[in-house]
Amino acid sequence: MSKISNVILMLEYLSTGRKYSIQELSDLLEVSPRMIRIYKDELEKAGIFVDTLKGIYGGYVLNQHINIPYLLFDNKDVDIIKKCISKTNDFELKTELISIEKKLATNLLKEKNTKDILIADDSELNVYNKLNRAIKNHCKVKIRYFNLQHGESIRTIYPLGMYLFQDEWWCSSYWEEKDDMRQFHIKRILDCEILSETFDPKKINIKF
Repeated sequence: MSKISNVILMLEYLSTGRKYSIQELSDLLEVSPRMIRIYKDELEKAGIFVDTLKGIYGGYVLNQHINIPYLLFDNKDVDIIKKCISKTNDFELKTELISIEKKLATNLLKEKNTKDILIADDSELNVYNKLNRAIKNHCKVKIRYFNLQHGESIRTIYPLGMYLFQDEWWCSSYWEEKDDMRQFHIKRILDCEILSETFDPKKINIKF
């Protein structure tokens, strides 16, 4: 499998909430323990932080919810099925293969459209990654936010979680200036800066 496929597969294993040792992941993905550490670094560069538990019973564990892109067929697989359709003379088999080919083609189109909707551009992806990093480390964040009624403004928020609503990303946060909880649409965050100040999410949860 490719490096990207292995990274996604590793993320799928960790998303179950179970702790995996480096050796377990190495055996499952059929790569060296060194590559598992590289995959972990790649995930963290993308804003997905994997906790490391030390000691004899240590390993990797994922303590954040991630919407994982499933490992689906690609266009090459569809082409192979088409070749099989053209070569077989078995009517029933050909009918089944045509049905499978149509399903795969539809799913590939949906997957492409979903990716286009979720992360529109590099700027939005940058904001998404910074917010995930801030959530992981409980850091305050300064954002430049565009409001449909009042235009742009600078706000200090305490990001608590990311979620999807109608195929778009939102960040549930405590808004310092208003002393209130708000939902911030990622597309409207024009700029994002992680501050050195941290906060205790438990105190915010108790407050609200």
